[in-house]
Amino acid sequence: MFRRKPAPLLTYISQKTEFEGIIHAEGMLRVDGIIHGTLDIQGDLEISASGLVEGPEVRAHNIVVQGVLKARVFAAGKLTLSRTARLEGDVVAGALEIEPGAYYTGYIETRDAKSLPPVAEMPELYGTTEG
Repeated sequence: MFRRKPAPLLTYISQKTEFEGIIHAEGMLRVDGIIHGTLDIQGDLEISASGLVEGPEVRAHNIVVQGVLKARVFAAGKLTLSRTARLEGDVVAGALEIEPGAYYTGYIETRDAKSLPPVAEMPELYGTTEG
């Protein structure tokens, strides 16, 4: 008669965990530890104040950063930087929220998520051009 909704999928990287590689995940990913690599999340991503993500590219629907993120970032929904966040990298997002105190360096573009460009069309990261 009544059908229960399936519980949302959650992938969790704990504070004392360090991972290197590529993560493809459905549902939500919460990072309290360290990830070196590429993230392709089919749901939301949360990087806690103790979390660090460093890699070439991070993709998710909504992204909340309280810790450190060093990558090219593609947020189909909203990117939120809390007051404790440190983000280094170029960003394409549907919407952007930055709390006072957050640190950010790079290029930001907000637009409709359906028109997100492939990586080849992104400008070089701030400060990495040779010349």
